[in-house]
Amino acid sequence: MNTGKKTFTNFDFFLENSYTVSRLITQKYSTSFSLATSLLEKEKRKAIYAIYGFVRLADEITDSFHGYNKGLLLEKLNKDLEYALKNNVSTNIVLLAFADTVEKYSIDKEHIYAFMKSMKYDLTKTDYASSKELGKYIYGSASVVGLMCLKVFCNGEQILYENLEEPARKLGSAFQKVNFLRDLKTDINELGRTYFPEITGPELDKDSKTLIEESIDKEFNGAWSGIKQLPGRSKLAVALAYFYYKSLLKKIRRTPPDKVITERIRISNVKKYFIFLRVFVMYQLKLI
Repeated sequence: MNTGKKTFTNFDFFLENSYTVSRLITQKYSTSFSLATSLLEKEKRKAIYAIYGFVRLADEITDSFHGYNKGLLLEKLNKDLEYALKNNVSTNIVLLAFADTVEKYSIDKEHIYAFMKSMKYDLTKTDYASSKELGKYIYGSASVVGLMCLKVFCNGEQILYENLEEPARKLGSAFQKVNFLRDLKTDINELGRTYFPEITGPELDKDSKTLIEESIDKEFNGAWSGIKQLPGRSKLAVALAYFYYKSLLKKIRRTPPDKVITERIRISNVKKYFIFLRVFVMYQLKLI
Protein backbone atom coordinates (compact mmCIF):
# COMPACT_ATOMS: atom_id res chain seq x y z
CA MET A 1 0.00 0.00 0.00
CA ASN A 2 1.26 3.47 -0.91
CA THR A 3 1.39 5.55 2.29
CA GLY A 4 2.31 8.74 0.45
CA LYS A 5 5.57 9.02 2.39
CA LYS A 6 8.75 9.72 0.49
CA THR A 7 11.33 6.96 0.81
CA PHE A 8 14.69 8.18 2.13
CA THR A 9 17.28 6.40 -0.02
CA ASN A 10 21.02 5.91 0.37
CA PHE A 11 21.49 8.60 -2.28
CA ASP A 12 19.35 11.02 -0.27
CA PHE A 13 21.61 10.31 2.70
CA PHE A 14 24.70 11.03 0.59
CA LEU A 15 23.12 14.23 -0.76
CA GLU A 16 22.24 15.39 2.75
CA ASN A 17 25.84 14.82 3.79
CA SER A 18 27.03 16.84 0.80
CA TYR A 19 25.09 19.80 2.19
CA THR A 20 26.71 19.18 5.57
CA VAL A 21 30.17 19.38 3.99
CA SER A 22 29.26 22.70 2.35
CA ARG A 23 28.09 23.99 5.72
CA LEU A 24 31.38 22.98 7.33
CA ILE A 25 33.36 24.68 4.55
CA THR A 26 31.38 27.88 5.13
CA GLN A 27 31.89 27.77 8.88
CA LYS A 28 35.63 27.10 8.62
CA TYR A 29 36.34 29.77 6.00
CA SER A 30 34.05 32.63 7.06
CA THR A 31 32.61 33.04 10.54
CA SER A 32 30.79 36.24 9.58
CA PHE A 33 29.13 34.79 6.46
CA SER A 34 28.33 31.60 8.36
CA LEU A 35 26.66 33.57 11.15
CA ALA A 36 24.54 35.54 8.68
CA THR A 37 23.54 32.36 6.83
CA SER A 38 22.58 30.61 10.07
CA LEU A 39 19.75 33.15 10.50
CA LEU A 40 17.93 31.91 7.39
CA GLU A 41 15.11 29.40 7.21
CA LYS A 42 16.43 25.80 7.10
CA GLU A 43 16.06 25.07 3.37
CA LYS A 44 17.38 28.48 2.32
CA ARG A 45 20.25 28.07 4.77
CA LYS A 46 21.25 24.78 3.15
CA ALA A 47 21.11 26.32 -0.30
CA ILE A 48 23.33 29.28 0.63
CA TYR A 49 25.86 26.92 2.21
CA ALA A 50 25.90 24.97 -1.06
CA ILE A 51 26.53 28.11 -3.10
CA TYR A 52 29.32 29.23 -0.79
CA GLY A 53 30.90 25.76 -0.85
CA PHE A 54 31.04 25.83 -4.64
CA VAL A 55 32.47 29.34 -5.01
CA ARG A 56 35.00 28.66 -2.24
CA LEU A 57 36.16 25.51 -4.00
CA ALA A 58 36.83 27.36 -7.26
CA ASP A 59 38.40 30.33 -5.48
CA GLU A 60 40.78 28.14 -3.48
CA ILE A 61 42.12 26.53 -6.65
CA THR A 62 43.19 29.92 -8.01
CA ASP A 63 44.38 31.40 -4.71
CA SER A 64 45.81 28.53 -2.67
CA PHE A 65 46.92 25.62 -4.85
CA HIS A 66 50.44 26.96 -5.36
CA GLY A 67 52.87 24.46 -6.85
CA TYR A 68 50.08 22.58 -8.61
CA ASN A 69 48.69 22.95 -12.11
CA LYS A 70 45.90 25.40 -11.30
CA GLY A 71 44.75 25.66 -14.91
CA LEU A 72 44.32 21.90 -15.20
CA LEU A 73 42.54 21.68 -11.84
CA LEU A 74 40.17 24.54 -12.68
CA GLU A 75 39.40 23.00 -16.07
CA LYS A 76 38.65 19.66 -14.41
CA LEU A 77 36.35 21.39 -11.95
CA ASN A 78 34.62 23.13 -14.86
CA LYS A 79 34.04 19.83 -16.68
CA ASP A 80 32.75 18.20 -13.51
CA LEU A 81 30.51 21.23 -12.98
CA GLU A 82 29.04 20.98 -16.48
CA TYR A 83 28.26 17.30 -15.93
CA ALA A 84 26.72 17.99 -12.53
CA LEU A 85 24.49 20.77 -13.88
CA LYS A 86 23.37 18.68 -16.85
CA ASN A 87 22.68 15.47 -14.92
CA ASN A 88 22.01 16.81 -11.41
CA VAL A 89 24.52 14.39 -9.93
CA SER A 90 28.24 14.36 -9.15
CA THR A 91 30.76 12.28 -7.23
CA ASN A 92 32.26 15.63 -6.12
CA ILE A 93 30.38 16.16 -2.88
CA VAL A 94 30.50 19.98 -3.08
CA LEU A 95 29.25 20.03 -6.68
CA LEU A 96 26.45 17.61 -5.78
CA ALA A 97 24.95 20.00 -3.22
CA PHE A 98 25.44 22.94 -5.56
CA ALA A 99 23.81 21.22 -8.55
CA ASP A 100 20.87 20.20 -6.38
CA THR A 101 20.46 23.82 -5.24
CA VAL A 102 20.69 25.12 -8.82
CA GLU A 103 17.91 22.72 -9.80
CA LYS A 104 15.67 23.51 -6.83
CA TYR A 105 15.87 27.28 -7.18
CA SER A 106 16.21 27.60 -10.97
CA ILE A 107 19.52 29.44 -10.67
CA ASP A 108 20.57 30.97 -13.99
CA LYS A 109 23.41 28.88 -15.42
CA GLU A 110 24.78 31.94 -17.22
CA HIS A 111 25.61 33.36 -13.80
CA ILE A 112 27.55 30.21 -12.98
CA TYR A 113 29.49 30.37 -16.25
CA ALA A 114 30.27 34.06 -15.66
CA PHE A 115 31.67 33.14 -12.26
CA MET A 116 33.94 30.44 -13.69
CA LYS A 117 35.13 32.86 -16.38
CA SER A 118 36.26 35.33 -13.70
CA MET A 119 38.04 32.51 -11.86
CA LYS A 120 40.01 31.81 -15.04
CA TYR A 121 41.06 35.47 -15.13
CA ASP A 122 42.77 34.96 -11.77
CA LEU A 123 45.09 32.40 -13.34
CA THR A 124 46.68 34.86 -15.76
CA LYS A 125 45.41 38.42 -15.28
CA THR A 126 47.29 40.42 -12.65
CA ASP A 127 45.97 43.97 -13.04
CA TYR A 128 42.94 45.89 -14.25
CA ALA A 129 43.59 49.05 -16.23
CA SER A 130 40.13 50.62 -15.99
CA SER A 131 36.96 50.67 -13.92
CA LYS A 132 35.18 48.96 -16.83
CA GLU A 133 37.64 46.06 -16.77
CA LEU A 134 37.34 45.72 -13.01
CA GLY A 135 33.55 45.94 -13.21
CA LYS A 136 33.46 43.06 -15.68
CA TYR A 137 35.62 40.93 -13.39
CA ILE A 138 33.60 41.78 -10.28
CA TYR A 139 30.34 40.99 -12.07
CA GLY A 140 31.59 37.44 -12.60
CA SER A 141 33.41 36.94 -9.33
CA ALA A 142 30.90 38.52 -6.93
CA SER A 143 27.76 40.09 -8.40
CA VAL A 144 26.52 36.85 -9.94
CA VAL A 145 27.10 35.09 -6.62
CA GLY A 146 24.76 37.65 -5.07
CA LEU A 147 22.25 36.92 -7.83
CA MET A 148 22.47 33.17 -7.14
CA CYS A 149 21.71 33.87 -3.49
CA LEU A 150 18.88 36.21 -4.49
CA LYS A 151 17.24 33.35 -6.41
CA VAL A 152 17.20 31.37 -3.18
CA PHE A 153 15.87 34.29 -1.14
CA CYS A 154 13.05 34.99 -3.61
CA ASN A 155 12.20 31.27 -3.89
CA GLY A 156 10.42 31.42 -7.25
CA GLU A 157 8.97 34.94 -7.00
CA GLN A 158 10.32 36.13 -10.35
CA ILE A 159 8.91 39.66 -10.22
CA LEU A 160 10.50 40.22 -6.81
CA TYR A 161 13.77 38.82 -8.12
CA GLU A 162 13.77 41.19 -11.09
CA ASN A 163 13.03 44.17 -8.82
CA LEU A 164 15.94 43.30 -6.53
CA GLU A 165 18.43 42.25 -9.21
CA GLU A 166 20.23 45.61 -9.48
CA PRO A 167 20.57 46.17 -5.70
CA ALA A 168 21.90 42.61 -5.36
CA ARG A 169 24.54 43.26 -8.02
CA LYS A 170 25.63 46.45 -6.25
CA LEU A 171 25.84 44.69 -2.90
CA GLY A 172 27.94 41.86 -4.32
CA SER A 173 30.27 44.40 -5.90
CA ALA A 174 30.59 46.40 -2.65
CA PHE A 175 31.40 43.25 -0.67
CA GLN A 176 34.05 42.26 -3.20
CA LYS A 177 35.72 45.68 -3.20
CA VAL A 178 35.87 45.72 0.60
CA ASN A 179 37.49 42.28 0.45
CA PHE A 180 40.00 43.59 -2.10
CA LEU A 181 40.89 46.49 0.20
CA ARG A 182 41.37 44.31 3.28
CA ASP A 183 43.37 41.74 1.28
CA LEU A 184 45.72 44.19 -0.49
CA LYS A 185 48.74 42.74 1.32
CA THR A 186 48.04 39.19 0.13
CA ASP A 187 46.91 40.16 -3.37
CA ILE A 188 49.88 42.41 -4.13
CA ASN A 189 52.71 40.72 -2.22
CA GLU A 190 51.76 37.05 -2.52
CA LEU A 191 49.50 36.68 -5.55
CA GLY A 192 50.91 39.57 -7.60
CA ARG A 193 47.46 41.00 -8.36
CA THR A 194 46.29 44.61 -8.38
CA TYR A 195 42.53 44.84 -8.84
CA PHE A 196 41.99 48.57 -8.39
CA PRO A 197 43.04 50.69 -11.41
CA GLU A 198 43.50 53.59 -8.95
CA ILE A 199 46.56 51.80 -7.56
CA THR A 200 49.37 52.19 -10.09
CA GLY A 201 52.33 51.03 -8.00
CA PRO A 202 53.27 49.08 -4.87
CA GLU A 203 51.97 51.89 -2.63
CA LEU A 204 48.44 53.11 -1.85
CA ASP A 205 48.12 56.87 -1.62
CA LYS A 206 45.45 58.77 0.30
CA ASP A 207 43.63 60.16 -2.75
CA SER A 208 43.35 56.75 -4.45
CA LYS A 209 42.13 55.18 -1.21
CA THR A 210 39.45 57.86 -0.86
CA LEU A 211 38.24 57.34 -4.44
CA ILE A 212 37.92 53.60 -3.87
CA GLU A 213 36.07 54.09 -0.58
CA GLU A 214 33.63 56.55 -2.16
CA SER A 215 32.82 54.13 -4.99
CA ILE A 216 32.06 51.42 -2.43
CA ASP A 217 29.84 53.79 -0.44
CA LYS A 218 27.75 54.49 -3.54
CA GLU A 219 27.18 50.78 -4.08
CA PHE A 220 26.26 50.21 -0.43
CA ASN A 221 23.73 53.06 -0.64
CA GLY A 222 22.26 51.62 -3.82
CA ALA A 223 21.89 48.19 -2.26
CA TRP A 224 20.09 49.20 0.95
CA SER A 225 16.66 49.71 -0.61
CA GLY A 226 16.80 46.18 -1.98
CA ILE A 227 17.71 44.64 1.37
CA LYS A 228 14.61 46.16 2.95
CA GLN A 229 12.43 44.37 0.37
CA LEU A 230 13.83 40.88 0.92
CA PRO A 231 11.31 38.31 2.18
CA GLY A 232 11.37 36.50 5.51
CA ARG A 233 14.61 36.03 7.40
CA SER A 234 16.62 36.74 4.25
CA LYS A 235 16.29 40.42 5.17
CA LEU A 236 17.85 39.78 8.59
CA ALA A 237 20.70 37.66 7.24
CA VAL A 238 21.67 40.03 4.43
CA ALA A 239 21.35 43.10 6.67
CA LEU A 240 23.80 41.51 9.10
CA ALA A 241 26.33 40.94 6.30
CA TYR A 242 25.68 44.50 5.06
CA PHE A 243 26.44 46.15 8.40
CA TYR A 244 29.44 43.89 8.99
CA TYR A 245 31.01 44.97 5.69
CA LYS A 246 30.05 48.60 6.33
CA SER A 247 31.94 48.35 9.63
CA LEU A 248 34.93 46.89 7.82
CA LEU A 249 34.89 49.80 5.38
CA LYS A 250 34.60 52.29 8.22
CA LYS A 251 37.65 50.78 9.92
CA ILE A 252 39.57 50.77 6.63
CA ARG A 253 38.67 54.45 6.14
CA ARG A 254 40.21 55.25 9.53
CA THR A 255 43.36 53.24 8.75
CA PRO A 256 46.32 55.02 7.06
CA PRO A 257 47.06 53.85 3.48
CA ASP A 258 50.46 52.37 4.41
CA LYS A 259 48.83 50.11 7.01
CA VAL A 260 45.99 49.05 4.70
CA ILE A 261 48.55 47.71 2.26
CA THR A 262 50.63 45.92 4.90
CA GLU A 263 48.00 44.64 7.36
CA ARG A 264 44.73 42.73 7.04
CA ILE A 265 41.93 44.74 8.61
CA ARG A 266 39.70 42.73 10.94
CA ILE A 267 36.60 43.27 13.06
CA SER A 268 36.88 42.02 16.65
CA ASN A 269 34.48 39.38 17.96
CA VAL A 270 33.09 41.92 20.45
CA LYS A 271 32.34 44.33 17.60
CA LYS A 272 30.71 41.52 15.61
CA TYR A 273 28.46 40.80 18.59
CA PHE A 274 27.30 44.41 18.80
CA ILE A 275 26.66 44.49 15.03
CA PHE A 276 24.51 41.38 15.38
CA LEU A 277 22.62 42.87 18.35
CA ARG A 278 21.99 46.12 16.47
CA VAL A 279 20.70 44.40 13.36
CA PHE A 280 18.49 42.00 15.34
CA VAL A 281 16.87 44.92 17.21
CA MET A 282 16.35 46.81 13.93
CA TYR A 283 14.73 43.70 12.43
CA GLN A 284 12.42 43.21 15.44
CA LEU A 285 11.39 46.87 15.37
CA LYS A 286 10.78 46.63 11.59
CA LEU A 287 13.39 49.31 10.89
CA ILE A 288 14.74 47.16 8.09
